[in-house]
Amino acid sequence: MTNVHVVLRKEDIDETALADGKVAVVFDILLATSSIAAALSAGARSVIPVRDAEEAKAVAIHLPEKSYELVGEWEGRTIDGFHPPAPLFLQTICPGKTVVLSTTNGTVAVHKAQSASAVYTASLLNSPAVSEHVCRWHRDKTIIAICSGSSGRFCLEDFYGAGYFVHCLVEQGIDAAKLSDSAMAAWLFYRQYSGEERAKEVLFASRVGRWMAAYGLESEVDYINRHGALSSVPKLERGSFGLELRDIAPTRFMKEGISS
Repeated sequence: MTNVHVVLRKEDIDETALADGKVAVVFDILLATSSIAAALSAGARSVIPVRDAEEAKAVAIHLPEKSYELVGEWEGRTIDGFHPPAPLFLQTICPGKTVVLSTTNGTVAVHKAQSASAVYTASLLNSPAVSEHVCRWHRDKTIIAICSGSSGRFCLEDFYGAGYFVHCLVEQGIDAAKLSDSAMAAWLFYRQYSGEERAKEVLFASRVGRWMAAYGLESEVDYINRHGALSSVPKLERGSFGLELRDIAPTRFMKEGISS
């Protein structure tokens, strides 16, 4: 039977334990894993997660000209010469492109999780799709939901996102008795604020959410809050230029029925 655990910060990842056949699902709700789901759903070829701007530039050197977009932030500020990692914006530039993505927390968490037997990224946008896939293909594995956090700090929105994912797992038939205390706490927190209206309270109450609102990015947060709007299932694979996230879902769709 499947056991489920939630890690509260990327700094708490036990890479040795992950290597023992665990399945990792990484969350950085504001913004990285939401941006990954949006970019892949909009037709990006893949997302290459990197740890910093220098690594992004080193990867880009090996990619064909005009085949990629550099996207990234450091401590919330868009990196010079890069596009901002905002989901709504990314959908306008990424179709047919490889997205080289550098973020302070989410892409770093993906790298730290790579010792797991399988690594996925999820968000409010695509947790139902990811949970369905994980339950179908990894039913006998321990699932570790990883909250990226923010530079060593706990993040409210990641904890909520992990709780939504746990809720989706339970809806897929995972026994609630198999949840660790941290997974149960995340699930109970989600249930107190379930639904998009209540979730909006959580997102805008978070430190990053308040910062985004102060900079006029409410529309990005509203988009990120669309629960289950996308069916992308980003899985980490070894590509020609290192680690790549590819959408392994057979089809992509949005709630409104708009295909991408």
